[in-house]
Formats: sequence, structure tokens, C-alpha cells
Amino acid sequence: MAISLGFHIVFAEIGIAMPLMMVLAEWRWHRTDDAVWLELAKRWAKGTAVLFAVGAVSGTVLSFELGLLWPGFMQLAGPIVGMPFSLEGFAFFTEAIFLGVYLYGWGHIGRRAHLAAGMIVAASGAASAIFVVMVNAWMNAPVGYTVAENGRLIGIDPIAGMGSPAAFPQALHMVLAAYAATGMAVAGIHAFMLLRGASPAFHRRALLVALLVGAPAAILQPISGDISARLVARTQPVKLAALEGQWETERGAPLRIGGWPDERRERTRWALDIPRALSLLAFHDPDAEVKGLKAVPRADRPPVAVVHLAFQAMVALGSALALVALLALVTLVRTREVPRGPWLLRALVVVAPFGVLATEAGWVVTEVGRQPWVVQGVLRTADAVTPMPGLVVPMILFTLLYLGLGAIVVALIGSLVHETAPRVVPAATTTPTGAPAT
Repeated sequence: MAISLGFHIVFAEIGIAMPLMMVLAEWRWHRTDDAVWLELAKRWAKGTAVLFAVGAVSGTVLSFELGLLWPGFMQLAGPIVGMPFSLEGFAFFTEAIFLGVYLYGWGHIGRRAHLAAGMIVAASGAASAIFVVMVNAWMNAPVGYTVAENGRLIGIDPIAGMGSPAAFPQALHMVLAAYAATGMAVAGIHAFMLLRGASPAFHRRALLVALLVGAPAAILQPISGDISARLVARTQPVKLAALEGQWETERGAPLRIGGWPDERRERTRWALDIPRALSLLAFHDPDAEVKGLKAVPRADRPPVAVVHLAFQAMVALGSALALVALLALVTLVRTREVPRGPWLLRALVVVAPFGVLATEAGWVVTEVGRQPWVVQGVLRTADAVTPMPGLVVPMILFTLLYLGLGAIVVALIGSLVHETAPRVVPAATTTPTGAPAT
């Protein structure tokens, strides 16, 4: 399941942001009648189609895995999570239908109708992600039910379940992550092509749209992260303690940068401590009490080292991405044109994968940090997972499937990018008689 999620989430976040970028490019074509904008919209539409197809395959695998690998979870939580999953399916099919209209509607439907189809693709892609995140938010902060004496959920209200306290913070964080990761990754690709001397008319326009989508999201992402962290402090204090390697319950807890949590000796080594900063950030009170890992039995703690290191990686990658995005956006506003300086273009190339890596690290934090619970405080992972042996066989098969799909995606997207690479014109040669060769 972890391998499937790690593969799928890349295509899920691309499916949120790429349709918006292709729509913006087409909108600029409508406003200017510049053929370069039209070419850009069509190229991004082709890329979106390829990535959407792979995302649909990996998402289908995940839907099967929920039922086959987690029977205990689906039996308990199905009446609540069924509602957001159904809405996600509706949003997905809406996206698929209008993506087909968009791809095959060039020249067959009116300009405004075609642009509207693209806008529906962009909106339904974001809606699909939000509905899925609502399920995960409910798993982190479950509401909308009563637990009966036999452990089953009764009095179920799926609408209330979708309104979990974690729903808005997680949805905001995920959607911003999608725009930031995809926009800045695309910006890095086009910055690389500009450094190679590819068509400035095409790649500078592409870089402009990518920065307008990715840079603001990357800058806002730390703010949404702060909102999410304060929610975790209230609803999942053990996860917060694991994020920070906080072993003791104390007031004025420090914020730790780096470090290695030693779970056997229950201490975090080699960390840089900022006094009272964790209490301030988590509760907006420098003297607030932060619950430590020692306050709960070892059986109720997540793998602290994994969670702490994943959190540190997410923050470091996201901060670097936000810094470069801020520099690019300031340059864009001050000069009224996309960055030209080679140092900033190189910086965009370097941070291009940071958003995707930060997203992967963030989902490790979310899922591993909740352990040993699959539904926080309600259902343990050990009671939710299938007891069926031999799962290594389908795991290997699905991993090979993902590797194959990944290779195909890289080849197809690489060919689309290669078509815009600078062409080297061979030097003229002459025949033995001195006449130019044909």
C-alpha cells in the first residue's frame, strides 16, 4: 500500500496543477492570438493526458487494495468514508469526460466552450483530491459517529465525518503542495531548456505560467504547514512529539533542527535546539505544555526516527523551494519579465524535484506518524490489515508495473520536451569540385 501511495501521489498532484496551467496558456492565446501560447497549451494538454492515464491506473490499484488489504478498516469505516470516496469518483469521471472533450475538441467546438471544458478539468481535479484528503483527515481526527459496546460505529453521520477538524488544514496543505510541486517542477524543466539555448519565445512563456502557479503556492505552503501542525498538536500530541523528537512532557519545549532520535535510550542526539520555540509554534504560547513520548506506552508510539527524519526532510525541502520561489517571484514583479539570470535559472533547475520529494516525505509523516492506529484512537493497524499470507508476490508484481509505467511516462514526457530542444544545423560541406553539397 505504501508503494502504491508513493507512486500514485506524484500523478495525483500533477493532475491537480497541470490542467490549470494548460488552461492559463489557452486563455492567454484567446487574449493575444499568439500562436506560441496555443502551441504551449496543446503540448501541456498532451502531457496532462499521459499523466492522467497513469494516475487512473495507479488509483484503480489503490481502490482494490483498500478492500483486499484492509478488510477491518473498510468494515468499520466504510459507512463514513464511502461518502467522500463516492464524491471523489464523481469528480474523477467528470475530469475524465471533460479532458476528452478538451483533447479532441480543438477546432470542433467553440473557443469559449473549449476553454470552459479545460476549466472544468482543472476544478474537478482539485475537487477529487480534496474528497480523498477528507478520508485521510477523518482517519487522523475521526468524528461523526458513536462507538457501541461491541466496538462497532453507530449513529453514523458521513457529512459530519467529512467535516473533520483535520479536513480543511489537510486539504489546503495538499492542494498547495500540488500546485507548488508541479509548478516549480515544470519551471525547472523550462529553465533548463532556456539554459541550453532552446526557443526563448516558447520556454519563457512556459516558465512564466509555471511560476505564476507554483511560486505563490510554494510561498504560502509554510503557512498552511503551520496551520496543520497546530491541529496535530491538539488532536495527535504523540505524533507531534515524534515529529520533534520530544521525549519529555514539558513547558516551553524547544524546537529541534536535525538530530537523531535514539528510541532505545529515549533521547534525541545531535539536534540544534531553539528554546521554547515548539511551544510557541504549536500553541502560540512560549510556556505551553507539550506532551512527550514517554507519556504513552512504547506500544502506542510511532517509529520515531522515521517520522522525525521525514518531517525534517519535508521542512528543509519545502523551505528551500519557497526561498527560490520567492526570489523568482520578486524578480518577476520587479522586472516585469521572467528570470533571465543564469544563477536563478540554475536555482530553479536544482529545486525542481524538491516539491515532489517534500510531498513524499509529508505523506510518510502523516501515515507513519499516526501509527499504531489506522483510525486515530479507534482502530489499530494490526486489527485493520488482512491476515492473508504471501503478499510479497503481488507487491513485487505491482512494483514492476509501477516501474514500467514510470519508464513509459519518462520516455513520453521526455519526447515532448525534446521536440522543443535547440536544433543543431550541420555545417555546410562541399563536393570535390568546390560546389556546395546538397
